[in-house]
Amino acid sequence: MTQEKIKVGVIMGGMSSEKEVSLESGRNIYNKMPRERFFPIPIFMDSTGALWEIPLKLLMRNSTKDIEDTLKEDATPIPYESLKSKVDVVFLGLHGKYGEDGCIQGLLELLNIPYTGSGVLASAIGMNKFYTREILAYDNIDVPLTVPVDQQQWEKDREYYLKEVTGKVSFPAIVKPAREGCSTAVKKVQNREELERAVNDALLWDNTVLVEEFIEGTEVTCGVLGYEPPLALTPSETIPTAEILTLEDKFLYGQGENKTPARLPEEILSRIKEVAVRTFQSLGLSCYARIDMIVRKNGQVVVLEANTQPGMTPSTVLFHQAAMEGITQADLIGRIIDLALQAHAKKRGPL
Repeated sequence: MTQEKIKVGVIMGGMSSEKEVSLESGRNIYNKMPRERFFPIPIFMDSTGALWEIPLKLLMRNSTKDIEDTLKEDATPIPYESLKSKVDVVFLGLHGKYGEDGCIQGLLELLNIPYTGSGVLASAIGMNKFYTREILAYDNIDVPLTVPVDQQQWEKDREYYLKEVTGKVSFPAIVKPAREGCSTAVKKVQNREELERAVNDALLWDNTVLVEEFIEGTEVTCGVLGYEPPLALTPSETIPTAEILTLEDKFLYGQGENKTPARLPEEILSRIKEVAVRTFQSLGLSCYARIDMIVRKNGQVVVLEANTQPGMTPSTVLFHQAAMEGITQADLIGRIIDLALQAHAKKRGPL
């Protein structure tokens, strides 16, 4: 008798600023998933949050808009309450708001469907860089000096905030929304006037903006698989084409430059892996994640953020790191699904 294959719904697209990267991740997950054990089903989340099972001709479209244009003609709608009858587990290829911040995780918990990545609380914390840093700092993990700027308070007394920020963070400084990814609205500022403009721009994306110290050093990232104990993969060095790492540097094939392993002494590479695992555990992450860090010139490892659903595009460094451990792309995807099924089988209440 042949064992029935596990039906894996690969959800991609979504409602965030990162939906195009999500499409690339979902498409790659679908294409690379090992077919001997799994039966992948491509599921597209449109800009209203509705789910659709899409055929291959839509999956291969250039953009999420191209897909949305003919959903009603070419795709099959999936009401939320019907999702469980179609899939055994969900592989979340979503990124950003509503897909990486605990929202879709909460829906899947209510539907009693296992999913990849971290649970509701850990996803929400991981998406919010300020609360991530507060927790890590409490756990004696180094993070950048960070000052949050609240929109209502900023509009009420901007002058006070400017004095508050410039009194704590020196120039140059980095300004970014608290809950955006893919370098959205991230600016390096050199003076008070640039700071004010950058905060105003970032507030278009979130109600809270972070102003943080600019750290000189080597930018690195390290994948972690949620075994017991967690396994840190080989760290990569990310080499930006400009002062701020761009979306293209991160995900466009041939645009950015990554070195795996990072060009650092073995002692520092080991320290990066140790900090990545500690961060994974401190935030209560599950299944897999990618931890972004900077290594100061004195060797101190500073955690910038935790990606609870890392990009899974063909050129993502996560695949490079896995390859250094002898893990193929197909094997990594299979392991992530297995880790998700194991985590959800053991949970008591939401993950």
